Amino acid sequence: MMRVGIAADHGGFALKAKLMESLDAADYEVVDFGAHELNPDDDYPDFVIPLAKAVAGGEIERGIALCGSGVGASVAANKIPGVRAGLIHDVFSAHQGVEDDDMNVFCLGGKVIGSALALELVERFLCAQFSGAPRHKRRIAKVHALEEHDVRFRIGGHTPK
Repeated sequence: MMRVGIAADHGGFALKAKLMESLDAADYEVVDFGAHELNPDDDYPDFVIPLAKAVAGGEIERGIALCGSGVGASVAANKIPGVRAGLIHDVFSAHQGVEDDDMNVFCLGGKVIGSALALELVERFLCAQFSGAPRHKRRIAKVHALEEHDVRFRIGGHTPK
């Protein structure tokens, strides 16, 4: 059974409830990082950052982060080393992001798409597996080097002389 975390601010609160119900019915172990009540003044980092840290720390296998557009959730989650979050609103990217980029946090806009599509996207994300292809491992290593502040890596492959 996969352990999945989910977090949402007010913008994703209603969609989070529907996703949790579906995930529970599909026998996922779901960890709810909040919000636990609707508060129009809450802030997505307060929920997304603990979720992202749990993914990076291996406490949960995958994360689902929601806000109104999904953009803020994606920006916040990607600040945590070890997190590879993607803003996903289409079926192809939902699985391809895992298969090629080892995406471990799925970000979605609760005010952008309906619950039926959201459920399908989450299912594709959770069922996908990283391919492990050498080119994909190489690319992820370059991203990891950025997290480690590796001065040998520069965007475009340039190294200092």
